[in-house]
Amino acid sequence: MSTRWYPIYQRGNPQLRVFLPNFWMKLVRPTEEQPANVVTFAVSTEMTKHDVKNYLEKIYKVPVVDVRTRIALGETKRDQTYGYVTKKDDVKLAYVTMPKTEAFTFPDLFANKAEQQEKEEKSMDESKAGFRKFLERNKKRPGTPGWYSI
Repeated sequence: MSTRWYPIYQRGNPQLRVFLPNFWMKLVRPTEEQPANVVTFAVSTEMTKHDVKNYLEKIYKVPVVDVRTRIALGETKRDQTYGYVTKKDDVKLAYVTMPKTEAFTFPDLFANKAEQQEKEEKSMDESKAGFRKFLERNKKRPGTPGWYSI
């Protein structure tokens, strides 16, 4: 399925035509505990179970045993001041079951976050110490923050 318009073929001017589907899939971290061979995706609402299975098997060469889909309702919220209701878009979730021999673990994207935070704190301390040293050196000069009492 595609809603993109392509120019009409003209004789003598062959054109390469690539028909891209308007489908998309996004890997989602599951909210509750799942077996190791089940993966959750947020997919385009137009996609069916067969589309999800074909998409994963043909493009990414992932063996798929079963696909279950459901539509999760978007969050509704009432404005306190004016009283109107807003609703976020609905999301279609696809639960893809792979063979029992396959296992999927969600990637840990922030494994080195503690080390990075320590480096940032250390550099901040160094810059503060350098600024204090600058103020001590230039106490007597007019125009610097140390000229008058802080």
